[in-house]
Amino acid sequence: MLITVSGPAGSGKSTLAGNLAEHFGYDHVSGGDIFRDIAAERGLTPLELNRLAEKDEQIDLDLDRRLRSIAKERNDVVLESRLAGWMAGEHADLRIWLDAPIDIRAERIADRETKTVETARSETEARSESEAQRYKEYYDINIADLSIYDLVLNTARWSVDGTLSVATEAIETIDSDEGKHPTTGVEYEFTV
Repeated sequence: MLITVSGPAGSGKSTLAGNLAEHFGYDHVSGGDIFRDIAAERGLTPLELNRLAEKDEQIDLDLDRRLRSIAKERNDVVLESRLAGWMAGEHADLRIWLDAPIDIRAERIADRETKTVETARSETEARSESEAQRYKEYYDINIADLSIYDLVLNTARWSVDGTLSVATEAIETIDSDEGKHPTTGVEYEFTV
């Protein structure tokens, strides 16, 4: 089974994806970790790398190519990134979207990255705008279109364990592919 976990920064993607992988004994592949590693290798912050990616589309395309390849070639994986649901496309068995109000997401990011909430909020908002623009330009994806997701959760409403419980129940009770929403119209700029 291939499960995708998507959502904006600070929504709890990494936490849920890691917990699901542990629960089901699957591999966890994080696009965010890959992106942060690329930024660190270049001596940049994720926001700086995002800004660079606005001028150098190869950064996004390389990451997305890798995510799509994993979705196509592997099984028993929890694939986690903002575009995981879109990149996995027809290979995903279940697509999850997480979100939370920006104030809560900024607090989570500030705690994780040891910065002020105000800095985390402004960087997160700038990063989201930058990414949305690129996703539309590269793939004709409107990141605000949640119609491809099977499960959409506001993680501010549940604890970490509660979010895991809701997602686990959804995964364990899937009974068919009927009603699975296709990711039509996506223009992948690469081949796998």
